[in-house]
Amino acid sequence: MATDPIPRFPSGFLWGVSTSAHQIEGAADQREPSVWDAFTAEPGRVKDGSTAAVACDHYHRYREDVALLAELGVDAYRFSISWPRVRSEGGLDFYDRLVDELCAAGVRPVPTLFHWDLPVSLDWLKRDTAPHFAEYVSTVAGRLGDRVSKWITLNEPAEHTLFGHALGVHAPGKQLMFDALPAAHHQLLAHGLAVQALRACGATDIGIANSHGPTWPASREQADLEAADFYDLLLNRLFADPVLRGEYPEGIGELMPGDVPADLKVIGEPLDFYGVNYYAPTRVGAPQGTDIEFGGLTIPAELPFSVHEIDGVPVTDFGWPVVPEGLTELLTGFHERYGDRLPPVVITENGCSYEGIDDQDRIAYLDAHVRALHRAVEAGVDVRGYFVWSLLDNFEWAEGYARRFGLVHVDHETLARTPKASYAWFRDVLRAQR
Repeated sequence: MATDPIPRFPSGFLWGVSTSAHQIEGAADQREPSVWDAFTAEPGRVKDGSTAAVACDHYHRYREDVALLAELGVDAYRFSISWPRVRSEGGLDFYDRLVDELCAAGVRPVPTLFHWDLPVSLDWLKRDTAPHFAEYVSTVAGRLGDRVSKWITLNEPAEHTLFGHALGVHAPGKQLMFDALPAAHHQLLAHGLAVQALRACGATDIGIANSHGPTWPASREQADLEAADFYDLLLNRLFADPVLRGEYPEGIGELMPGDVPADLKVIGEPLDFYGVNYYAPTRVGAPQGTDIEFGGLTIPAELPFSVHEIDGVPVTDFGWPVVPEGLTELLTGFHERYGDRLPPVVITENGCSYEGIDDQDRIAYLDAHVRALHRAVEAGVDVRGYFVWSLLDNFEWAEGYARRFGLVHVDHETLARTPKASYAWFRDVLRAQR
């Protein structure tokens, strides 16, 4: 790990950490159920059989967690708002209290309005979920907009579509393969309608959090190049092009439901920033004619690509490759591809799963990625912020509590919080950036 100081970022650069409601809040009995509650209630869906009914109990311990944020010295806290909680009586009161506590601590609240916990009565395959989302967004912004200025509409619609609707390994557990594309379109439409709703409420700093990573072909063979290009379209361009260009990649629009040209005018509403969640590149080759186990997932044989290990790089406890230079490559590539259509970028998630409180591997990971981000800034990419995933060890979706991404260790029996070595490292980095 480098021992020299992290290079200085531009004045006004936003440093923060991220969480999501379903993964930390708990208090499931005080809100409507979500698709994730239904999913985790089915035996075998979560590897350790756990649920997020209690999670980190952030709902009751938010003051303690805000104190951790204040001590850490972050500028901002990216959290998500639970749509099922807002639909429940008094649900917005919790977020009122949380936002007030953050403001009192000098930490800027940055809410994400949807982070996968769809109310169980709704379905992204149905178009009317998008206007329902816009109504919910108006309700939240009307209540919190006097103290919240920076908003994120959706988190990772690509993963929610692929894992939840195509492969069925996340909620709502549907295995529709390419018939899942309407879920992607309706989420993107919901994003555009949410931007309009936020503008109507006076918001002036709005973005989305899309996950992206470079796609590396397994070889220079034509079949591998074509498979990698298709994968890149599916996970990167399918979700960036409509938002940034107001158009789908060639051949995709005709697969989507509804009046697609009219919808794209909504989806392409101008943004104030573009959120990027980055974890790793993906090495992709031609289909192998058999299912492939990769990163805890089964890649079905019928998909027109296969996913391969990246040789010669370390991996996290989750088995994800550690490739910080991929972040520089991604951002400079986006800068070249989208040009003036790319608004300022904020890294809305970046982090890793490692065990232990003296988590030197996490420090090395974050150190290398922050430096890679600075190289993108030096290359001319307008980057305005960086958020670590995550503040707390939490409920890691289908992995349950087996993965630890937090700067703060959470004992899942007692719920005691213990800052890790990476927490102290990040605190020192932030102090040096002031």
